[in-house]
Amino acid sequence: MSVSTKQKILDAAIRLFNENGLCNVRLQQIADETGISVGNLAYHFKNKEAIVNQAYEMLFVEFSEILTAYLRYPDLRDMDNQLELYFAFFKKYQFYLTDLFEVERSFPGIIAQWHQCVQKMLAQIRKRIDFNMQRAILAPETHPGSYDLLANNIWMTITFWIPQRILRGLPIDEASFREAVWSQLLPWFTYKGREEYQQLIQPSIMAIRNGERK
Repeated sequence: MSVSTKQKILDAAIRLFNENGLCNVRLQQIADETGISVGNLAYHFKNKEAIVNQAYEMLFVEFSEILTAYLRYPDLRDMDNQLELYFAFFKKYQFYLTDLFEVERSFPGIIAQWHQCVQKMLAQIRKRIDFNMQRAILAPETHPGSYDLLANNIWMTITFWIPQRILRGLPIDEASFREAVWSQLLPWFTYKGREEYQQLIQPSIMAIRNGERK
């Protein structure tokens, strides 16, 4: 199935936003990257703002789909499966974080939608912690609020792992991303939790690192 010109423009714009930053990309660059004239581009999008808004619409749809990938497995694979989706998402849309303040100034409606997404993501992480505590995979809280803080730390790792690697000039790979997120939970695992992690998650991470996929 062929890709529409409109989708090609969006894909080209996202690549350029990731490479150069949203505010540094001009319509001519997007047209050149797409392989069309600026006039042809203007037929599909009247200006850059329209492209940005459409890119974010696509972004929000994909993010909502990730949130539906929840409680599909009765064990730790459920979170690991979602981490695979989060990694692909934040790698594809790197400009979201690198241009966060620019977007906040110029597109307040987009930021409002992001706040809603963040709240849903945090709530889901927190519920997953409770679910695994009920399964005796995670130990009870040492003091009230411990797991609220853990949920926030997991959210921060998922969201900001790729930008901090870019900032430090370090490679971006899925196995390291997953390990970084799971490291937040490792100290809280019970014996049963460590066993499940070693049986279900570690082999999957090693397979990714070795160029395989489990």
